[in-house]
Amino acid sequence: MPNELSQDRAHLSTLRLSLPEVHSSLAVPHNGPFWRSLLAFAGPGFLVAVGYMDPGNWATDLAGGSRYNYSLLSVILLSNLIAVLLQALCVRLGVVTGRDLAQQCRESYSRPVSFGLWIVAETAIAACDLAEVIGSAIALNLLFHIPLIWGVCITALDVLLILFLQQKGFRYIEALVFALIGVIGVCFGLEVLFSHPNWLGIAHGLVPDPQIVRDPTMLYIAISILGATVMPHNLYLHSAIVQTRSFQRTRDGMKQAIRYSTIDSTVALTFALFVNAAILIVSAATFFRSGHSEVAEIQQAHHLLTPLLGVTGASTIFALALLASGQNSTLTGTLAGQVVMEGFLDLQLKPWLRRLITRALAIIPAVIVTAISGESGTAKLLLLSQVILSMQLSFAVFPLVQFTSDKTKMGDFVNASWLKVLSWSVALLIAGLNVWLLYKVFQSSGTR
Repeated sequence: MPNELSQDRAHLSTLRLSLPEVHSSLAVPHNGPFWRSLLAFAGPGFLVAVGYMDPGNWATDLAGGSRYNYSLLSVILLSNLIAVLLQALCVRLGVVTGRDLAQQCRESYSRPVSFGLWIVAETAIAACDLAEVIGSAIALNLLFHIPLIWGVCITALDVLLILFLQQKGFRYIEALVFALIGVIGVCFGLEVLFSHPNWLGIAHGLVPDPQIVRDPTMLYIAISILGATVMPHNLYLHSAIVQTRSFQRTRDGMKQAIRYSTIDSTVALTFALFVNAAILIVSAATFFRSGHSEVAEIQQAHHLLTPLLGVTGASTIFALALLASGQNSTLTGTLAGQVVMEGFLDLQLKPWLRRLITRALAIIPAVIVTAISGESGTAKLLLLSQVILSMQLSFAVFPLVQFTSDKTKMGDFVNASWLKVLSWSVALLIAGLNVWLLYKVFQSSGTR
């Protein structure tokens, strides 16, 4: 193993680093108490968790709760468990190989295959950014009456904020994300208290309902929840940002990094689970219970919350949480775009130019779609964007499972047999659900 590690260090020194301006920029203790090491590694998991509570989740959770009560809570729980597994694999890949998922794809596959995966990844990021930008624009409209198209343009300025914060240090970006996550958590904690949910119904909703796979509409929303929860770009992002920690590239050093980074992501994703569940619970307890089963638009939910709950300020709290969610998601989405473009294309560009290009690739479609569809089409666009994300997910999951199961890449840290079986099962489940959804869509359209 020592010879392998020395070869690994020599190999890494000849390769372009992932997010080079912040790579290994944060020192971590090599010895010391558990809590001190955990705090040093804490951060990347919460940046990733942001994508699991973005405005796309809001649209899917609102639709699921208002139409099917608590029944789709089981889908949120399953999606979150899948997310915990996949993000743990990302940690292992980034820590052990020193390469992010996009770089591994470029180096392991032929140029046509790698280029095709890059197109798929960019499509996924555009779909994700569409949801995040539209969500932020809706929040600005609800809070300050700013027109949607101008709200979309305003959210593009987050690239300047990232440039400023990253000059200060990566911890500043993590601190901002922590703060905004705190706002989201407090806001939805209050909304759950205001809505007085049926706790027995919540417990029942955590048990999978066979009706989910039999009802095409229910399956569509379930798949969109999966797409909104387990996002392709998060797999690329996480495998890159775990490398911001300056851990020792020895067997013990990598073991420590994997351990604490996995705890970090698991805790962060558990918090995201509670936020997503809270959105669906509030929707079910407020809209389904009152007979408003067609609430799927964020604007409609905002207007109905205060009168239905009878709590002054409930709608404002909802919009404030939405703004925090949208802005948080666009920050991490921009970083993910940089990782994908650099990793697949091996570009040598200045940081500000890379971010400007990746932001433009995502923001331009959002501006065009918003201008065409207007306010009335935002709900359908948000749901559609999450289904698109789910369709793209397999193109990131299969390489991730393949690489972490490859002993030549992972050495002693290769997936154990039970983990290989579990990981491939999850990958096939995701692919199978998407094939089933396509079949149901075509079947329903053929009977019209």
